Amino acid sequence: MVTLNLDKVFNPKSVAIIGASDQEGSVGYAIVKNFTQLGYAGKVYFVNMRKPEILGVKTYPTVGQIPEPVDLAMIATPAKTVPDVVEQCGKAGVKGAIIVSAGFKETGAEGKELEAKILEIKKKYGIRIIGPNCIGIIRPRINLNATFVDKVPKPGKIAFLSQSGALGSAILDWAIHENIGFSNFVSVGSMIDVDFGDLIDYFGTDPQTRSILMYVEDERRKALRKNQAHNRGESRQIYRKRQSSCVPHRLAFRRRRHLRRSLQTSRYSSR
Repeated sequence: MVTLNLDKVFNPKSVAIIGASDQEGSVGYAIVKNFTQLGYAGKVYFVNMRKPEILGVKTYPTVGQIPEPVDLAMIATPAKTVPDVVEQCGKAGVKGAIIVSAGFKETGAEGKELEAKILEIKKKYGIRIIGPNCIGIIRPRINLNATFVDKVPKPGKIAFLSQSGALGSAILDWAIHENIGFSNFVSVGSMIDVDFGDLIDYFGTDPQTRSILMYVEDERRKALRKNQAHNRGESRQIYRKRQSSCVPHRLAFRRRRHLRRSLQTSRYSSR
């Protein structure tokens, strides 16, 4: 079942921020601020091996030392440490993880080896993973900003999935400016585990989602198959974009403009 344990990612009752920091300008600090300022109602734990507290809140050296169950781990540590961190999460019973760290297959053979190790651990413990090399996820309705960006749109009926972190961030800016709401925002990153097909399955049964929009930079046949299946049974809208890494700036701009028009169309059709 492809949606197994995705509730632990998108509706977590407790979150551990692994790599939490009080150093302004760091990714770990941005994630901490997002979880402490938006009003997320779940429990939040900070994991940092070197500091006993962050912003006045007690920290834990490892996720395994947190005294209560953790649904979701936000991992913001150097790439070489991530396999060990995921192993610790598995041993602690964590079933969802978002890896915002970069430095994996996009860096070459060593990065691919790290990904292979993470996949092996994920299969052993049944962890669902978003990323790596992603922004994270946002669920405005439950005040969940599991990202390192301080942009949260209003609640709405559109689930937006983006393979590009830069474009996803730009769409968040634009959606806030245009007063467009999202049910979910997902930056998928390298899709080591959870992919477009899984997310279409999951959000296709979400009563808060009327439209699913996707920005896709390469061919994903599984996503198209899921799209077709949902279109036969339900009135879902999925906008699919492909972009070469060598697209000229002017063409890239036109595609972004087209995506914005798609969002505007979906805003009214999803009411």
